[in-house]
Amino acid sequence: MNWTSAATRVASLILFAAALGGLYGHPLWAVAGALLGLVVFWLYQMHMVQKWLANPTQPPPETYGIWGDLLSQMYQLQKKGREARAHLQSTIDYLQNSFASMRDGVAIVDDHGILKWYNEPAQELLGLRPEDSGQSLMNLVRAPEFLRYFKRGEFGEPLEYRTAGDSGTWLRLEITRFGDGDRLLFIRDVTASVHMERVRKDFVANVSHELRTPLTVISGYLATFLGDTERLDPRYIKPLEQMLQQSERMENLLKDLLWLSRIESEQGTQRHVPVDICSLLTELQDELRLTQPARRVELDLATDQLIAGDYRELYSAVSNLVLNAIKYSKDDSLVNIRWSRQNGNYTLTVSDQGIGIDARHIPRLTERFYRVEDSRSSATGGTGLGLAIVKHVAATHGARLQIESKLGKGSAFSLIFPAMAQGDAAVRHAKASVA
Repeated sequence: MNWTSAATRVASLILFAAALGGLYGHPLWAVAGALLGLVVFWLYQMHMVQKWLANPTQPPPETYGIWGDLLSQMYQLQKKGREARAHLQSTIDYLQNSFASMRDGVAIVDDHGILKWYNEPAQELLGLRPEDSGQSLMNLVRAPEFLRYFKRGEFGEPLEYRTAGDSGTWLRLEITRFGDGDRLLFIRDVTASVHMERVRKDFVANVSHELRTPLTVISGYLATFLGDTERLDPRYIKPLEQMLQQSERMENLLKDLLWLSRIESEQGTQRHVPVDICSLLTELQDELRLTQPARRVELDLATDQLIAGDYRELYSAVSNLVLNAIKYSKDDSLVNIRWSRQNGNYTLTVSDQGIGIDARHIPRLTERFYRVEDSRSSATGGTGLGLAIVKHVAATHGARLQIESKLGKGSAFSLIFPAMAQGDAAVRHAKASVA
């Protein structure tokens, strides 16, 4: 029943009461009596509704008219609400049971950092107690790295930190926002993988260091022999030249391994030192004029933006890209280096007019020791680590490496630095230093 039909029924009741009262000469009293009866009836209906609202789990009472319709609608809405809450609670219980069965730690905190729920692994990894639910996570976990990471609120990258005490446990923390500011924490014990990575890096560093001395001796003797070829048997000259070439290639490989190990060990650290890319590229061009006098390397400096980062790492990455462009292009072709702003980002592009790369090789170019062609890499003296170094330098500076190439038409390698990750702070710092 809608309001129009209800109003029609009330009007009909008044007209009937007036007509009936008119027969007895008292139409007004009849109308007043009818209205009074209607009010009493409505008060009774309201009383029934109020009693039902005190215990809405029971079916609604029998009511009539507009109150019956209103009560029926309220009951249907409450029924749907109860079903929705039951479904939501079932989903929450399912998720909590799923999280509780995980080997990794899972915790839920609200927007104020209050601990709402956590599973048993999280209790063990974070050193929590069963009664800590409802407490501030900031007061329960005292690791400085954890506190800084949580308060900063930037959860794009996970955090790895070492817990306090003598256990030497390393934890990996990932945080995801959901709901009205709540945060879901995933905690994993990565001690074994951290130790394994440390062993790998130490092994590379130690082996590289131990091999450098004998290689230097071998290269020195070979260079000495080849410095006086007139006294050598001609049959030995070419083998000795190949041995010297390979020993020098091995030395370069060891240098690249040590440099790559250093970059990997510093990955994830913040970069705040402003680097003048224009000066860096000018210095590189001057160096190439001495080492590659026959090659044309041009600069296109469309912006003077500074980058917050490490000068040596950026120089190494760009020089690797330029040397690759020189190696795989003709002697009379041009290599262009462009520093510009494109689509809101700052882009450093090294392009050549060389032999190009088949598209199927591009996704794997940054893998260590990956060779498009073994013969080509051997002929150019490449170590297979150049683009791996470039990729890691890009990662440590919040940039990405983009590769575009076509067979027979050349290649373009771009380091793309997000504008938000660079910028104004570094520029102000640099200008203040200059002033």
